[in-house]
Amino acid sequence: MTATTFENIRYEKKNQIAFVTIARPKVLNALNAQTLRELSHAFQSVRDDDDVRVAILTGEGEKAFVAGADINELALLGPIEAEAFSVRGQAVFTLVETCGKPVIAAVNGFALGGGCELALSCTLRIASETARFGQPETKLGLIPGYGGTQRLPRLIGKGLAAQCLLTGDMIRADEALRIGLVNSVLPAAELLPHAEALAHKMIANAPIATRYCLDAVNKGMEMSLAEGLAYEAALFGLSCATSDKKEGTSAFLEKRPPQFKGV
Repeated sequence: MTATTFENIRYEKKNQIAFVTIARPKVLNALNAQTLRELSHAFQSVRDDDDVRVAILTGEGEKAFVAGADINELALLGPIEAEAFSVRGQAVFTLVETCGKPVIAAVNGFALGGGCELALSCTLRIASETARFGQPETKLGLIPGYGGTQRLPRLIGKGLAAQCLLTGDMIRADEALRIGLVNSVLPAAELLPHAEALAHKMIANAPIATRYCLDAVNKGMEMSLAEGLAYEAALFGLSCATSDKKEGTSAFLEKRPPQFKGV
């Protein structure tokens, strides 16, 4: 396993998986400006490194994925600084969402405020049985600023999202599964092994087709159905121009495992 040194996160690579771990356990992995900068650098590496096929994002320790933003920083913000603060965080989370690789959030405890928003920006979310989600910003006289008001309704629907946002209540892992906020719930000891197993299933598939699928889903969510279908058809056509399409169909017909090369 290779590792890159940061102050507040760990970035490690193994078997085409990037492991990004937020490592501030003494403050429940709270997001401060330095951590956001390091996350941005880490996911630029995920985006640009052809050897990385999937990223797994988690928090250090058993108590928290990310318990929220750093309240000490929030308390000092005036309106102009706050808008810039929001825009910077949104840009980092959009990078996570659009890096062109699947990103699995392995939520191992509290995912509150900015932590919930960070999980929402991932491709899918798996949670330990002790995970807790929530957007408690209204309890602080704020609203979510890193995408929570936009990604949460798109994921679980307007009514449920409004309830979460307006009450600020925490959501247990089993309830998060019921409403579609997470893909699966597991015992804590099984969380990262399950994330790795999912990652290896994705890695076995064609890299270009994987990227096109992510692109079609992300951009299609912002389009009408007709526009989304047209975009899908264009990407389907492009996928048929790849060597991986020829390899995949040949391997199927020859009853052998495909050997994709990402071209």
